[in-house]
This record gives sequence, C-alpha cells and structure tokens, in this order.
Amino acid sequence: MGGTVGRAWGRAGHEVLFSSRHPEELRPVARQLGPRASVGTPRDAAAFGQVVLFAVPYGALPQLGRDLQEVLGGKVVLDACNPYPGSDDEALVREAHANGVGTTSAKLLPGTRLVRAFSAVDATAVEASPSQRTGKLAVPIAGDDAQAVEVAVQLVRDAGCEPLVVGNLAAARGFQRGGPGFRANTTMADLRRRLGLPPGD
Repeated sequence: MGGTVGRAWGRAGHEVLFSSRHPEELRPVARQLGPRASVGTPRDAAAFGQVVLFAVPYGALPQLGRDLQEVLGGKVVLDACNPYPGSDDEALVREAHANGVGTTSAKLLPGTRLVRAFSAVDATAVEASPSQRTGKLAVPIAGDDAQAVEVAVQLVRDAGCEPLVVGNLAAARGFQRGGPGFRANTTMADLRRRLGLPPGD
C-alpha cells in the first residue's frame, strides 16, 4: 500500500520519501518517479514532511511510536495498518478489537494527528482507480482532528480515489476488519450504503 499510494502522490506532483528498514531495496521505485522521490529509513520518513503514511505490520506500531515520538509530534499521520490475529501480538489484537483500531493506533502513536485512511482498501484497487472515468474507488476516512482529516481528504483525491469522511476515530470501527466497510473496494454510493450513511450530493 505504501508504494502504491506513494507512487500516486509522486505522479500528482508531491515530493515523497519511501522508507523501510532496508531503504536500498526501494531505490528502483524512487527512480521511476524522478527527482521528487527519495528513499530513507523510517526516521528519515518521519522527519521528511508534515504528513506520514504508515503502512506497516500493526505489531510494529508500538516500537515505531516509541522510537519516532519526538519526530512525529504534531504531524498528520495516515494510518493504513490493520491488526491480524495470528500475525501480530495477540494482546494488541484484542485491544484493537475491543477499543477500536483507530483509537488504539492513536494511543500507539502519541502526539500525532492521526487519521485512518487507506486502511480498508486493497492496493490493487487504489492503483486501478485513477484510470476509472466513473465509479472511482471510495476510501473511508476517520479522525478526531478536523484539519488533519481535510489533509487526508485531499491526499485521497490526489491518489485518484474518492474520500468518504465517516466520522471521528471511534467511527472507524465501521471499516476496520470485520466491519461492513472493510475491503469493500467499491464506489462511493455503495460504500455509503454499506456503512449506513445517507446518500451524498
């Protein structure tokens, strides 16, 4: 997901930095986008811009939150991570299920302006959406910070998708694993129906 969205943002004219524990493996991706793209470590990415997209295994968030807290403070964080039973720490999975993934992620990444975005759609659907003349992919969004949510709305549009603001972080339950909006990979009208929201304009 990180590579797909990052490439879409790069094509839209944003400067992007792709990161992993092995940044050298990402150089071919950056080269495709030209001088606006670069690679680095997770700390480099956290320091790079005012918006950071997290698309990592959910079990990595506690350590990343501790390691990067001082760099991430005050930044808009788009959280695309999902806990999976059997692959993540079971206590963390239970906590996220009980309290909601959105509120749990906000606790794990303290001091950030966290928005759930790109968490309920597949990377292949994001990649295909810009070429659709009609019926673009609807991406559900939820957050407690209104300005951060507006940033996320624009970045979803810049990725060639349609943003649907569902509500605050607690409302993100509707599109977390097990919810009606999770991996629906569908249009705006259908996603609104699945989430029980009124039809849009």
